[in-house]
Formats: sequence, structure tokens, C-alpha cells
Amino acid sequence: MMRSASLARLAAAALVPCLLISAAPARTQAHAEKHPDFSGFWNLGPPPRADQPDLVAKLPPNTVVVDDTGVKEFGSGDYGALKLKPEALAKAKTWKPEDEMTLTRVCASPSTVYAMQGPFPFEIYQTPQLIVFKYEYFDQVRLIFMDGRAHPPADAPHSKTGHSVGHWEGDELVIDTTHFVPATITNNGLDHSDKIHMIERYKLSADGKSLIAIQWFEDPEVLDNRGARFIRWDKKPGQYVFPYDCDPSLAVEYQKTEEGTGGKP
Repeated sequence: MMRSASLARLAAAALVPCLLISAAPARTQAHAEKHPDFSGFWNLGPPPRADQPDLVAKLPPNTVVVDDTGVKEFGSGDYGALKLKPEALAKAKTWKPEDEMTLTRVCASPSTVYAMQGPFPFEIYQTPQLIVFKYEYFDQVRLIFMDGRAHPPADAPHSKTGHSVGHWEGDELVIDTTHFVPATITNNGLDHSDKIHMIERYKLSADGKSLIAIQWFEDPEVLDNRGARFIRWDKKPGQYVFPYDCDPSLAVEYQKTEEGTGGKP
């Protein structure tokens, strides 16, 4: 899929940090547990997997790491060791790269399952009851409810960002997301269903300058195993995300180029 990220960053007013305090009713304010503050602007950093054995240990059984974080994308027929069910595999095999460069597809956003690993920055706004993730990629915004609520019924509306509830486990933020509409997993024909379930864990590096995450997902209608991604972002004070501003005319220009070259790149 064609990406159109902003090439420059402008200085912005500093974000006011918020210190999360546990809202458990059984605790007094004096004994409230303090949590890390993830507020700010985060830009993609180098992969964190090699030095994060604690996060690896928290993956569920039958999980494979999908190594496509950042600018890397799989080619046709490569699904990063994910085991596709026969119907999903047959559908994925029909995919061609030019399928993404049509007026109906070129500006179609992926779900958060794929979008969060891309080479685009995002902002976090943090309060005790609600955490907001604002992504540059396709201008997606996620609300992570921290007030103890459950997911809505299965027949509630679904979306590209799903329904997210979060809680703290020590210094790690754990996010559980359901209610996605079907969308891409690996951007090469492999799509998840509306039954996909995603878990994320976020933590700060020791110096507080990097945010490290692990994402894993399962989809009983599409996959016979689970997939995981490791992601790291570096903090960039004074910056903010730009509008994604996807232009569908890119598809028209692409088609003209293909016609002019006889289909040859």
C-alpha cells in the first residue's frame, strides 16, 4: 500500500505529563500505586526483540514472531511463519501488489493489528481513566479504557481500531482489543476476520527515552497459530503527528504509469 508520511516535523507545545494513580477503591491516596507516564510523541526506533527476554517469556504457546516491523513488508506468498487455514490461504494466494493501487484500495486504512507496526509516529495522551493513542498512519485514534469496564457484546459495532480495555501489571501497560472489522494482517493478501483478538504490552526503557511493546494476536477463523510483533519507539519532545492526507489520485497516476510501460515497472 502506498504510504504518504510527512517529511518534516514542526515544533509543538510541550505535552503536560500526567501521572497515573491506581483507582482501586480499597487503597488510600497515600498508598496509591504510581505508574509510568507514556505521554508524548513517539517515533519508530530499532527493533527491541534481542534484549527483551521478559516480553518473549509472556507470549502464549504456539506463537511465531512476524518480522515485518517498520518499512519491511512481505512479498507475495510470504506470511512470516503464520499458519493459514486453507480458505484463508487460498484467498491470500490470489493477491497481487497492483491490487492495492486502485481507487477503492489505495486509501483504505488497515486495522490497528497491522497499522501499529508501520514506520509512522504516534502520540499518547494519558489519564487515570482513559489513554488515547493518536497515530499519524491514516489518522487513526484509539481509546484505551482504564476504568475496569469489559468489552461490549459480540454483536456491538466493530471498527478498524476495535474496542480496547487496559490495565497495569507493575510498570507494564496491558491492552486487550476486540471488535475489529476484517482487514489486513501482513499487507499482502492475508486478512484477519472480525474474530481476531489482540493483546499488547508496553513498557519504558530504563532511561525513559524509549517505549517498547509486544503485540500478539489470534484469529480462530484465519490462523492455526498466533502471531507476534516486537516494536520500539523513541521519544521526540516538541513534535506531533501530521495529518496523513492520503490522496486517491495516486491510484490514477499509478495506472497511467503501468499503461505507459506496458505493465513493466
